[in-house]
Amino acid sequence: VAVGLYFGPQRPEGSIDKEIEFHTKEQPAFNRQFDLLIKDLKGWEGAKFSLNLFAENPRQLERLYIIFKDLNEEIQFQPQAISIHEGFIDEDLKIVCYTDHQIFQRYHKYKVKQAYNKNKALTLRTLRELQPGDYVTHIDHGVGVYSGLQKLEVAGKLQEAVRIIYRDNDILYVNINSLHKIAKFTGKEGSVPKVNKLGSDVWSKLKEKTKTKVKEIAFDLIKLYAQRKAQVGFAHSPDNYMTTELEASFIYEDTPDQSKATADVKRDMESASPMDRLVCGDVGFGKTEIAIRAAFKAVVDGRQAAILVPTTILAFQHFKTFSERLKDFPVTVDFINRFKSAKEKKETLKRVE
Repeated sequence: VAVGLYFGPQRPEGSIDKEIEFHTKEQPAFNRQFDLLIKDLKGWEGAKFSLNLFAENPRQLERLYIIFKDLNEEIQFQPQAISIHEGFIDEDLKIVCYTDHQIFQRYHKYKVKQAYNKNKALTLRTLRELQPGDYVTHIDHGVGVYSGLQKLEVAGKLQEAVRIIYRDNDILYVNINSLHKIAKFTGKEGSVPKVNKLGSDVWSKLKEKTKTKVKEIAFDLIKLYAQRKAQVGFAHSPDNYMTTELEASFIYEDTPDQSKATADVKRDMESASPMDRLVCGDVGFGKTEIAIRAAFKAVVDGRQAAILVPTTILAFQHFKTFSERLKDFPVTVDFINRFKSAKEKKETLKRVE
């Protein structure tokens, strides 16, 4: 790479006073083929180059260690827990700098500074959602009708408060700082809730009755879970280099919740007790990726995995997603829905016997 520099107030047209050369190369593409990566790194290592692998998430560097170890390869590299845009090789400085997102063909995530406080945003959102006439629930006084905001003079100072109307037109003013005590009423669609009366013990009795019911349900659940815990299931093996490679090849950066959910699911699978876990999340937040990792972990241990979905379209979508993610691994992926013929279904089921 040659860069022309001119030292002076103005640069004459076409003149270059000094030329600096940088003997660098771009990081080559390995397409997640670790034999090529290892061969390349060993070549530079033999030429006495310093090897540096960069990753924003230290977990990615641990995964590389595990992959090299499982492949019985001793690669001496310097882990750099910081993100750079692209990898390079500098022949003058004799250094190799490779990025994890290029090795695993993942998207490079740019950091965007948080511009607001999440806690404040939640409170403001709750306030915006309330409209005059909406039914609301106050944790201490029960169900009332939201009647808007009103400024009140308290100790010589104007303060904004939420006005809630209860039975017999009783009014309760709630300071804006106590907004966390109010929630929009949620109940059976189309039903009108019964508005409570201020000073009555009806709401308190209802809360106590509800607490008693919750305790009964909790007791039944504890009993059920104790019975499940006593059963013995199949304990899966710890992760090997293939499961590690699958996770590292995910094109997006794992969110903290995604990382935690993955670790929890794998811990359940490696336990001898049957797994009983529900993963919840909004659309597009990575639930399918967690299911792919769990299914692959089962297959690596010689088991099979079945994914049940509510619609034929979703079955085909998941089939394409699973097939794309697992195309580089020795795994067979197929699907069954109502549009397949009896013969096709029979052939698919025969392959998984």
